[in-house]
Amino acid sequence: MTQFNAPTYDIARPTGQCAFTGRPLASGEHYISALVEAPLDETPATSSNILGFKRLDISSEAWAEGNRPEHLFSFWKSVVPQPNQKKKLFVDDGVLMDLLRRLADAGQQQRLAFRFVLALVLMRKKLLRYDGTQKRNDTVTIEATESAPSTTQVVEREWWIMTPKLDVTKGQFGKWNEDERIEVLDPRLDEAQIQQVTGQLNEILNAEL
Repeated sequence: MTQFNAPTYDIARPTGQCAFTGRPLASGEHYISALVEAPLDETPATSSNILGFKRLDISSEAWAEGNRPEHLFSFWKSVVPQPNQKKKLFVDDGVLMDLLRRLADAGQQQRLAFRFVLALVLMRKKLLRYDGTQKRNDTVTIEATESAPSTTQVVEREWWIMTPKLDVTKGQFGKWNEDERIEVLDPRLDEAQIQQVTGQLNEILNAEL
């Protein structure tokens, strides 16, 4: 299996201004954070959206007026922190679970890593239950390089089988949804890579996870 070995997993940090009006967002102001699809064909060394996502911040007024970015993937409400204020999690658990489900069809190594780490966060929050691992022979695409075209091959991969909460708003005390099974590919990240991707989740959500 091709390892996820990019040197950094960089997603643009909050800009502090509305993406549509350019108005600076004031401390304590509520706004909308939007995650939009972005091309994955940029050079990793210079790209700010290596995961294929770009974050845009939109003022509440602009959002209420119907302004929406193209290729919108997900969005959530955020609050501009006060100066020197410790980051808090303004993203509810439903948003985290929604991101996990929306990434179910992800094929790029970067996004597979992103989804795996997101699953680890939800497990730690006791919103996902690990039920076991399945090994499968999957047909995968090996990305092209300067010296070779893309190819496909069959490789053995491990999938984590997981069960989500029926109602995430009840937190860890809610019942498990035994009728739903979530499968998450283990991309075999090392500890350093997990920490790097976790850091990018923190940046996306503007919170400490």
